[in-house]
Amino acid sequence: MNSTPHHVVIGGSAAGVAAALSMRASGFQGRISIIDAGTDEPYERPPLSKTFEDLTAPRPIIPAGTYAQHGIDLILGTQVVKLDEQHHRVALDTGDDLHADAILLTTGVSPRRLDIPGEHLGNILTLRDIHDARAMSQRLDTAGHLMIIGGGFIGLEAAAVARRKGLDVTIVEALPMPLAGVPGTQLAQNLQQMHTHEGVRILNGRTATRFHGGTEVEEVLLDNGTRFEAATVLVGCGVIPNDRLARDAGVHTDNSIVTDDHGRTSNRWIWAAGDVASYVSPYTGRRQRIEHWDVAQRHGTAVGANMAGLQVVNSDAPYFWSDQYGKRLQMYGRRSAGDQLVMRPASSGEDFLAFWLREGRLVAAAGLDRPRELRATKPLIERHAVVSAVDLADPAVPLRRLGKA
Repeated sequence: MNSTPHHVVIGGSAAGVAAALSMRASGFQGRISIIDAGTDEPYERPPLSKTFEDLTAPRPIIPAGTYAQHGIDLILGTQVVKLDEQHHRVALDTGDDLHADAILLTTGVSPRRLDIPGEHLGNILTLRDIHDARAMSQRLDTAGHLMIIGGGFIGLEAAAVARRKGLDVTIVEALPMPLAGVPGTQLAQNLQQMHTHEGVRILNGRTATRFHGGTEVEEVLLDNGTRFEAATVLVGCGVIPNDRLARDAGVHTDNSIVTDDHGRTSNRWIWAAGDVASYVSPYTGRRQRIEHWDVAQRHGTAVGANMAGLQVVNSDAPYFWSDQYGKRLQMYGRRSAGDQLVMRPASSGEDFLAFWLREGRLVAAAGLDRPRELRATKPLIERHAVVSAVDLADPAVPLRRLGKA
């Protein structure tokens, strides 16, 4: 048996690539392999739903030569079918297997299906990888009504692109309002108004119950009996974690791969990072998966360092961004029900800054087209700084001055 230690990363995701690089940067001298079922080199996912343009070749996470420079083996087009803890082997769909001294699962998530009649029809799409994005791009270049099932970020971003192309768009949202659970009701209302102003029809509190058509979708039936003609349907109603390998290996899962603060699972041989993993967030105090690109990269970096023997906790404030109608929504931290919302008056148009205080401490901030000011809140959130609601609401008070205080 080769005495050189071997760490195997399963999943060529943002978290997986970041973890592999971090292992090497943290002093790990052994072999590192990244195994991914896709045939494309690991690529950035956020652009897929924001523009649907330039999809001939996806944008790589890192330049192709970086893997070899850091001694990382990239194994593409190969599926891992089983983890054999007893022998520390990774079984592949090629019939081969690999020895692994440690496993890192960065397998991400998959789009949730509706499980309703007619879901097999053509032109009913989901959006997760480059192939999905290419299919959606083709549909956006055709005429007809686009029905979007789910008013999350993917649905809203797709709606914005479709409206700019002149398509008739309807969003069907089961909740009282799209995104109400993320930035809260007041900001969700602002975003909904932005979409309705652009001509998007939003049906809140409704669900799809059946798709009708021949070989392709032609009609969507809602739970209240309403029928809508549809040339294309995009289903964006949430995701499910790709945790089968962990479950089959007896790892503790709960709508995620459950890990400690350092990325270890209930099996000391197996680690997890990124969208598939849950851990206790220092910004909410509760266990959760945080499905954002920046968070996945930072989490992967921390877990990779821990696999190299360090003791690192990802303490960066969670961050996400969303591009809609040429505007950028950004948020740091995580709000919870009961937090105090403080709004800073808009400087012009639809832009805004919003802050959430918990017992007088800044825990989250969001902004629309206010990147420089919003960036100043990140260190305040990470320090759980005590901040005056009056100062936050006053446009004359520079946020950077609060940071220095």
